[in-house]
Amino acid sequence: MKIKKGESWDNLFPNVEERDIIRRINRMNISLRPGMVIAVPKNIDRLTIYDVSPFPRYIEPTGEKTIFVSQKKLAWGAYDPDGELLWWGPISSGIGQCNVKGGCGTPTGAFRIIRKQDIDCVSTVFPRRANGESGGALMPYCMHFFRGYALHGSYEVPGYRASHGCVRMFIEDARWLNEEFIDVPGDGMTGTRVVLDAPDNQTAANDD
Repeated sequence: MKIKKGESWDNLFPNVEERDIIRRINRMNISLRPGMVIAVPKNIDRLTIYDVSPFPRYIEPTGEKTIFVSQKKLAWGAYDPDGELLWWGPISSGIGQCNVKGGCGTPTGAFRIIRKQDIDCVSTVFPRRANGESGGALMPYCMHFFRGYALHGSYEVPGYRASHGCVRMFIEDARWLNEEFIDVPGDGMTGTRVVLDAPDNQTAANDD
């Protein structure tokens, strides 16, 4: 579907559940603009979020809760210890090449959540200003997994990799993970396992 002037998520898809599925299929929550092309299944009224998941509903049990983050699929999936997919959603990870020393890639491999904050979480690094000051970018429901890298909510999940290195996700998804799914270290608990794959060139931002 090619977007026309005046069209929006709300007026195109008044059904909240169908709108949510379409946004997830397109891996974006940004505002629609004229000329954009989005995918809309013909049988949207019969689909569930699991029908359009890029992850299998069941995997070999890992014995612990695990969040898989796929930079290739631009998506994350949360599995319980028995290997059942509980929920999934879109992501936007590190763009790779940028004007920041060290680049803007997202770490890959297996990590664990080391700390979390609520809706008021902000970056201490970005944006970087001309006057030398830095920080202040909103990172609601942040969940750090390696140094300053975190999973966090964002209203700027555009359908491609566009961050400075963190993993952006829908606000509602970050809140669910933060409040209902993950564990942080302490009281005999270890942080929830997070596994991130490497990106491919096709999921990077288009410079055109």
